[in-house]
Amino acid sequence: MSTDKQRGIRVSQEELLCKNACGYYGNPAWKGFCSKCWREKSRPPGASRQDARPSSDGAPPTFSKFEEKKNIEKGSRYNTVRRLFWGSSSPPKPQESSESHAHMLKAYQGLEPGDFPGFLKILRSPPSQRLQSRCTAFLNTMEAYHDLPIQKQSDLVQDFYQSFAEYFRSFPEAHVTQIMEHVEKLIMTRLHKWVFCHDSCDDEQKDLALQRRIRSLNWVTPQMLSVPFPEENIPVTGDPFLPAITAIIEMDAKRAPQDKLACVSKCSQHIFEALAVLNNEPANADAFLSSLVYVVLKANPPRLHSNMQYMIRFGLPHSLMAGESGYYFTNLSCAVAFIEKLNGPALSLSPEEFEGYMRGQRAPAVLTKRQQLVEETQHLLEELQGRQEKLHQGVDALSVELQKWVQAVNSQLDEATTQFTEVQKDITVQAEEPSAQ
Repeated sequence: MSTDKQRGIRVSQEELLCKNACGYYGNPAWKGFCSKCWREKSRPPGASRQDARPSSDGAPPTFSKFEEKKNIEKGSRYNTVRRLFWGSSSPPKPQESSESHAHMLKAYQGLEPGDFPGFLKILRSPPSQRLQSRCTAFLNTMEAYHDLPIQKQSDLVQDFYQSFAEYFRSFPEAHVTQIMEHVEKLIMTRLHKWVFCHDSCDDEQKDLALQRRIRSLNWVTPQMLSVPFPEENIPVTGDPFLPAITAIIEMDAKRAPQDKLACVSKCSQHIFEALAVLNNEPANADAFLSSLVYVVLKANPPRLHSNMQYMIRFGLPHSLMAGESGYYFTNLSCAVAFIEKLNGPALSLSPEEFEGYMRGQRAPAVLTKRQQLVEETQHLLEELQGRQEKLHQGVDALSVELQKWVQAVNSQLDEATTQFTEVQKDITVQAEEPSAQ
C-alpha cells in the first residue's frame, strides 16, 4: 500500500486480490491470501488438496467449490465432537426422496430474500425436519464443547456450512446462497456468546491495543489523509461522513457475521455517497480507502479486531472472498492495517513532526473553518462551564452567609426578647411598690 499527497492512500487492485492470483479478494489477516488459498496453504503436509482456482466462466463458485472438507486435526476428543454432530466422523449424504426434495425446493424457491422468520417456518416443516435436527444437534454440541480452541470451533462451523449445503447441491446457486445466509444467522446468533472474543485467543488484548492506537491518532485531519472535506458553511454536526461513522459503530451490536458485514457495507456505501456529493462525481478507489481510514479514526469502533476476526472465522466464505461485501471488507482490513502502521511519510509529515503530534507537543497548524468553529464552540462551552461553576460557588457562599445572618438575627431577637422581659419585670415591680405604700 502506498500514499500520495495529492490522492491520499493508494492501493492497487492487485494489492486487494489474493496473492495466489486466484481471482478472489485477499486479506491482511490471511497474509494477503483469500480464505480458501490460506486454508490450502495452512493445510498439514499430505492432506488432500483440491483446485483453488475460480470457475473458468468467471461466475461465483458454489459452496462446494468454495470450501472443500478441511483436514480436521486428529485427536480423540475432536473426532468425538464430529461423531456427536453427525453420528460418524464425516457428515452423511442426503438421501431425500425425489418427491420430498422437489417439495423442499418449491418451499425455498418461494422464500423472499431476507425473510428469516419464513426460513425458520420452512425449516420446521416435515420435509426439512431432518435438517432442523442436524442444526439442533450441532448447536447443542458446540455449546457443550465451547472450550475448544477458537480455530477448531471455526473449522467445525465452516465444516457444518459445507455439509449443510450438500443437501441443496441440485438447487440453483442463488437459492443455495440465500439458504446458507439464513443458516449462518441461525447458527451464529446462538453461538455468538460462546465464540466471540474467545478465551483461547488474544482478541481482547488486540482490541485494546487497536483502540489505544486509534485514540492516539485523534489529531489526524481529513486534509492529512487527502480526504475531500467541506471547509465553509458547514454546521458543527454536519460531518458528511457521520452516517458512515454511525454504521461502523453499530457493527458491534450485531450477532450474526452477515449482519456485521452488512454494517461494513452500509458504512462503505455512505462513504461513496458522501464522496459523490463532495466531489460532484463518482468516487475512485483511492478516495474511498482514504475516507474509510478517516471514518475508522473518527468512530474508533468498539471491539473492531474481535468483530473482524469473528466474521473471518465464522462468516460464509463467499461473503468475504468475492462480490461487493468482499470488496468492502478487504478495504476495511487494509484501512486497519494502514492505521496500525501509520507513520509520518504516510501523512506527508517528517518523523519529527509525526512524533510531536503523537506526544501532544504539536497540533495541526491549518484548521478548516468548520474545525475552527468546533474549537471555538468547545472553548465557549468550557468558559460557560467555568462561569456556571463560579455561580454555583457564589450561590453556596451566599447560602452560608444567609444562614449566618439568620442565626445572628435570631440571636439578636433572643437577646432583645430577654432584655424586654427583664425591663417589663422591673416596670411591674416599680408600679407595685407605690401601691403597697
